[in-house]
Amino acid sequence: MPRVRFAPSPTGYLHIGSARTFIFNWLYARRHDGAMILRIDDTDVERNTQTSLDSIFDGLKWLGLGWDEQYRQSERIALHQETAWKIFAAGMAYRDFTPAHQGEEERGEEAGKAAWLFNREMREMSAEESERRAAAGEPFVLRFKVPRDEGRQVKFHDAVYGPQAKSVNDIEDFALLRSTGMPTYHMASCADDIDLKITQIIRGQDHLSNTFKHILIFDALGAGLPEFAHLPLLVAPDGAKLSKRKHGPVVSVMTYEAAGFLAHGYVNFLCLLGWSPKNDREQMSREELVAAFSFEGINRSNAVVNFSEANPIDPKAAWLNGQHLRTMPVEEVVPLVKAWLERVGLGMPYTKEELPAVVDLLRQRFTTLNDFATLSRAYFTDDYETIPGAMEKLNAAGAREGLRELGARLEATAEFTEASVEAELRKVAEESGLKAGVLINGSRAALTGQTVGPSAFAVFTALGRKRVIERLKKV
Repeated sequence: MPRVRFAPSPTGYLHIGSARTFIFNWLYARRHDGAMILRIDDTDVERNTQTSLDSIFDGLKWLGLGWDEQYRQSERIALHQETAWKIFAAGMAYRDFTPAHQGEEERGEEAGKAAWLFNREMREMSAEESERRAAAGEPFVLRFKVPRDEGRQVKFHDAVYGPQAKSVNDIEDFALLRSTGMPTYHMASCADDIDLKITQIIRGQDHLSNTFKHILIFDALGAGLPEFAHLPLLVAPDGAKLSKRKHGPVVSVMTYEAAGFLAHGYVNFLCLLGWSPKNDREQMSREELVAAFSFEGINRSNAVVNFSEANPIDPKAAWLNGQHLRTMPVEEVVPLVKAWLERVGLGMPYTKEELPAVVDLLRQRFTTLNDFATLSRAYFTDDYETIPGAMEKLNAAGAREGLRELGARLEATAEFTEASVEAELRKVAEESGLKAGVLINGSRAALTGQTVGPSAFAVFTALGRKRVIERLKKV
């Protein structure tokens, strides 16, 4: 059974690139009836915060996909240390007693010549001398002893990028344990991947260079290699890698949540960043995404997230979210709309029976849940503004007088339907010598404060007789 993992480090909010990595792992697991594992890589105690961890969980829970098993690396440090010492016992690691500042100077001197690989004095130190210095309490870093066989390469096949190879002479003797005894990322990640029996490692392309070191660790421990699949990076419109420091809230999953996106609409959007089902489909259900997902559909080129300084939301994301909002079953949209209106402090003037029809009417032009609170605010509260364009419609010659007369007539009619409203409006227009369009446009402006929206006569019935008459009398 396939076992995949998503391993975020709690050093900030959930980055959209990390969210996409989580989604691709989840899709692979569900497509192949495997297990989705969430592993919090929190061994970097200086950078990790509880706030960041909470933010990551908030983002993952909003996506609504879930996972099967959950672990924290900080609870598995003994395993990481034990595994590192197994490598040492096998003669594949050594103690490096180089003081931190000396190591930095050594690397700095080499920077202009070649990449730093190792300190020969430390690498070739006798076992007796190493034990003596360690017993005396001298601090050390435990380093992996990269084989220096002439011509040897570390090779693997990446499911996205194909054959990969790197000479051992281009890989430094990397640390397994810090001088504090804490495991490094490389050590903790590999120890956990082996212990948790991970079969596919699906992660960002920026980790591809780490894979050569990880293969050395796997080999040193006699563990079988998982399949590796590295995902193309997400970049800004200028080609720069999306980063929390440079691009701020643009790269946060919760920016989209706060904008009123549907969780699945956003999941669908992220899937299309660097992956394609190869049949030109864009709007896809969760089940369709699972059925279509494969490594073959992942592109090698970086995926661009479009945004501007004025608008952090990718227009493609907004369009796709609107497609889902307008086509998903209305009974699934209604509770989301109710929750959003409560969130922004708007009331609910409709009964449980009335609301579905109103939501279905309004959503046809909307892209996010927040549009219900802004573009259709007048349907849920009397506290709404009239935009300048709508005010012009109200100020057209004869419009206000005609609308007040329409309000009086609608108060007296036996029926209040789209057909009866239209009939009364056209009578008033004819008797007043006005074009029907003046009252149609004026009524939309008076009732909603907007110039566009649902069918003009559907607006009347959606608001209800009482509110329509009150607003027309006040015009």
